[in-house]
Amino acid sequence: MPLSSLPDGGEAVVVRVTPASAAVDASTLRRLEELGFIDGEPVRVIRRGPGGREPIAVRVGDTLFALRLLEAQCIEVTAA
Repeated sequence: MPLSSLPDGGEAVVVRVTPASAAVDASTLRRLEELGFIDGEPVRVIRRGPGGREPIAVRVGDTLFALRLLEAQCIEVTAA
């Protein structure tokens, strides 16, 4: 399932980073991996922006990131 599907407070483990649409290029995917969204890394959705959409505050490792919805859709996760 994509990271964008996790509810606030939801925890999971990254499976892979994959293009969610044609609007996502290789540099975006590489950037997400460089930020720490790699296979086996635990992630947690902290909270979502206004209206429950974006940005999505996500903790990966010890670092907190704000992701766009399209970026969060590129991160495949499995339940922790």
